[in-house]
Amino acid sequence: MRTLSRISRLTIAGALLMTATAANAADKIVFLTSWFAQAEHGGFYQAKATGLYEKAGLDVTIKMGGPQVNGMQLLLGGEADIIMGYDIQVLKSIEKGLPVVTVATSFQKDLQGLMAHDDVKSLADLKGKDILIASSSHTTFWPWLKKKYGLADAQAKPYTFNLQPFFADKNVAQQGYPSSEPFQAMQKGVPVNYFLFADSGYPPYGTTMVTTTKMTTEKPDALKRFVRASMEGWKSYLTGDATAANALIKADNPKMSDEQIAFGIKRMKELKVVDGGDAATMGIGVMTDARWKATYDFMVDAGLLDKSVDYKKAFTTQFIDGMKIPMN
Repeated sequence: MRTLSRISRLTIAGALLMTATAANAADKIVFLTSWFAQAEHGGFYQAKATGLYEKAGLDVTIKMGGPQVNGMQLLLGGEADIIMGYDIQVLKSIEKGLPVVTVATSFQKDLQGLMAHDDVKSLADLKGKDILIASSSHTTFWPWLKKKYGLADAQAKPYTFNLQPFFADKNVAQQGYPSSEPFQAMQKGVPVNYFLFADSGYPPYGTTMVTTTKMTTEKPDALKRFVRASMEGWKSYLTGDATAANALIKADNPKMSDEQIAFGIKRMKELKVVDGGDAATMGIGVMTDARWKATYDFMVDAGLLDKSVDYKKAFTTQFIDGMKIPMN
């Protein structure tokens, strides 16, 4: 009897331990980026590398995106819990009736811009230039750029992500990211000027966090912890020691050099993409109704979105309200 009683006590103790362990188990989250690992994803890698996600009770897996990866499809198919998104993409998804929503933004500015030779001093100087843009850009920034600066569709030429046409012809300008194409031009010794569209009023946010409406109702606490830890990761990445995050970035993307990562970090700081705009006073990660309305208005005006779309369904501030993480 005493033996049976002891076994019973051990069984009960073991069951209680298993229950406690299960209750304290980290919430698993799969986060899918929009491209190959780079400095522009550094805040998420920093949160992973330095244990910020772990401290928040999260088991986060970061998966790389790429040219053949359809992030929205993988999100809706349950292959990812959160993806690195884009305002225009989400608003178009709302137009189609898809159950997705933006919960925070990494960058107050979209990182899309234009690289031109050094004779071009502003975007207003683009008239008469050939402008190389990707096919997808015709439904994002090109209508905005064309209307704002009086450009013609005939100026838009295909961009194949090969910089040789730009290097060969001073009459050519092309789309690019501040830490990518200008870095390659610098390596070639070609003097260029780079213009970030956001600094001239292009309204979308950049590198947002997008999930399903199901996730917001079923795992709101885990989502809030993910958003906070990610923004703490961005703060740490841009103001502290980024060594651990950069090691993970290079492990995922061996083609990424230390020099390009350093250049990317430098440009993000200079352009104040994380802590500029509303984030300067409201905390990093913040989104506002006014900014989403501005993107909606631009898209409707450009014929990219039906005016009947409720833009308020594209985002929620419930996961950033009260967060207010200062950069300094």
